[in-house]
Amino acid sequence: MENKECRVSLIMEVFFLVALFFMCEISGSVAFQQIAAEKSMLKTYIVHVNDPVGKFSAQSEALESWYQSFLPASTESENQQQRLLYSYRHVISGFAARLTEEEVKAMEKKDGFVSATPEKIYHLHTTRTPGFLGLHNRSGFWKGSNFGEGVIIGILDTGVYPQHPSFSDEGMPLPPAKWTGTCEFNGTACNNKLIGARNFDSLTPKQLPIDVEGHGTHTASTAAGNYVKHANIYGNAKGTAAGIAPRAHVAVYKVCGLLGCGGSDILAAYDAAIEDGVDVLSLSLGGESSPFYDDPVALGAFAAIRKGIFVSCSAGNSGPAHFTVANEAPWILTVAASTLDRSITATAKLGNTEEFDGESLYQPRNFSSKLLPLVYAGANGDQTSAYCAPGSLKNLDVKGKVVVCDRGGDIGRTEKGVEVKNAGGAAMILANSINDSFSTFADPHVLPATHVSYAAGLKIKAYTKSTSNPSATILFKGTNVGVTSAPQITSFSSRGPSIASPGILKPDITGPGVSILAAWPAPLLNVTGSKSTFNMISGTSMSCPHLSGVAALLKSAHPNWSPAAIKSAILTTADTLNLKDEPILDDKHMPADLFAIGAGHVNPSKANDPGLIYDIEPYDYIPYLCGLGYTNAQVEAIVLRKVNCSKESSIPEAELNYPSFSIALGSKDLKFKRVVTNVGKPHSSYAVSINAPEGVDVVVKPTKIHFNKVYQKKSYTVIFRSIGGVDSRNRYAQGFLKWVSATHSAKSPISVTFE
Repeated sequence: MENKECRVSLIMEVFFLVALFFMCEISGSVAFQQIAAEKSMLKTYIVHVNDPVGKFSAQSEALESWYQSFLPASTESENQQQRLLYSYRHVISGFAARLTEEEVKAMEKKDGFVSATPEKIYHLHTTRTPGFLGLHNRSGFWKGSNFGEGVIIGILDTGVYPQHPSFSDEGMPLPPAKWTGTCEFNGTACNNKLIGARNFDSLTPKQLPIDVEGHGTHTASTAAGNYVKHANIYGNAKGTAAGIAPRAHVAVYKVCGLLGCGGSDILAAYDAAIEDGVDVLSLSLGGESSPFYDDPVALGAFAAIRKGIFVSCSAGNSGPAHFTVANEAPWILTVAASTLDRSITATAKLGNTEEFDGESLYQPRNFSSKLLPLVYAGANGDQTSAYCAPGSLKNLDVKGKVVVCDRGGDIGRTEKGVEVKNAGGAAMILANSINDSFSTFADPHVLPATHVSYAAGLKIKAYTKSTSNPSATILFKGTNVGVTSAPQITSFSSRGPSIASPGILKPDITGPGVSILAAWPAPLLNVTGSKSTFNMISGTSMSCPHLSGVAALLKSAHPNWSPAAIKSAILTTADTLNLKDEPILDDKHMPADLFAIGAGHVNPSKANDPGLIYDIEPYDYIPYLCGLGYTNAQVEAIVLRKVNCSKESSIPEAELNYPSFSIALGSKDLKFKRVVTNVGKPHSSYAVSINAPEGVDVVVKPTKIHFNKVYQKKSYTVIFRSIGGVDSRNRYAQGFLKWVSATHSAKSPISVTFE
């Protein structure tokens, strides 16, 4: 060998090999011990077992004994209740238990065992909105639906802060007689508004369902918070705060803690909520795409819709990339996020007189309009400094200057401001990355700041290079209402197509999810010294409870509508134009595609009177599930009944009676059937109107349908044919199919993927 350090004598080489042998033996032994330890380590498993011919009813004590019979015999001397976490009665035929890998393997040999999977951890997807949605106190649908009175909304989240005025029961009626839930808080914390609160966070099983994070309090008050006058945050967004269904009752199930939301806990909360008697369930949480039989959110939701309970879930915050949407099951309403017509404006003014509007929740009144030195933190080429990461500015001269920071780098937006402030900076301009483009947020910054678009950031950074003495200041302009570009899809909102089921268009709908003001457990603690008990945050976590509230209003107005009927009414009446009567845009100011917006933006008043609905009974999903290629056991795990897919009339995904179309189109024609139900005037006629996707011929038969009574059903067929003429780089196309009468219009989006 040429390297001196590698020239060893034969004796040393032999010594080295002997030593290496013993090291490998030792390390191999350690590795073996680690593997053995992992196999003997207790983990939470969700276990599916057969219900022997329906032998055990949901209320039977024998059910738990049946589940316990699957536990290893070695646990009999232990407290089995510590190992058996949950005995499910409604959501699955099975239980959750703390087991080792070896115990699971032994369990697999027992009669009645179906499957066992390690618990997945899910994560949170984290005022003005009733008025923006066209809900007004003294007239229209809001008043006509009694503001959601008599409806119970179940919130699966981080718990609740019961003392917040949003959960006052002033003006609230007693809960419906069907309510059987419980409140784990002491004293009078629960009332006629907050009628139930339980803790299912298995990491803190003996604690109260108090919300220490704020997320659950925010979502619960967004869906159904009572009226709170003089709500604001730092003096901005002033007004009367109210949830979308302010007279609905709230039941909170804490399933999320500091480490996330356990799948077994989610199923247990579903189980309890179904038994308690809720009408609507709202889940602002989710995980990665997975088959529905292995997804606790989808499993619990199916059990809920079987009982007539509507389920609304957030679409996820992994946008703007496609194939990122969560909570894809067709029996769930999957909600994207878009903007309000409100902006809390902070304008960056440069020394060359250019101005760029941005946003900031913190609006200091005493910040001078005098120009200050301007510096880009990444001017030295260091990306860490550009992101204003903790400690990255300590060697840069930023004292008394306005500092430009790039968004991103897994560093929180307000955290960047903390670094600027600690380094002596006077103010911050937060510039978007190209992925976030025009999506900005009003955040509670710790110093004077503004959040500007990617385009504005490029111009500001170019200005810092154009002169030896760049300067800037920030002009704080407060709350502005009437932003005509709203609603606009935000960058973080997850996009389709669905991975689990590409033949179902997801997300379904979009609603307000950007800079949403709602209840918060405690005053915000930062330099402003605010005493506000409200906070303004963004996410599909915020848009989901808006739709849960809308569903509650519809349930109150139409108590006999099924969950699928309510969803259909929301989708077929959605708006696709913004306040300027132009197509709704995305974060890049381009027309939003169907994988971002679904059917469009929710319009509650129109949803109350859709004319036609596309209804689906729970067991109508069985042919669809068989068509996904699931085994009998996998379908049975979802629908909780015996299934033989070889005898079922399996259907392709797009054949499900869904109020939208998502198809993969090749050289062969595709033909699908739909059934519509008249919920409008008894005597009515509809004619079809088609906006065909580019390169696709769409034929509907018949072209007219007539009804002579309410709830009458009529069917039609749609044929999709590729006619070419599409740029080969355009893999997708979209259009609409609309049934129009003299008084109603029911529109279904069409998404086409060219094969």
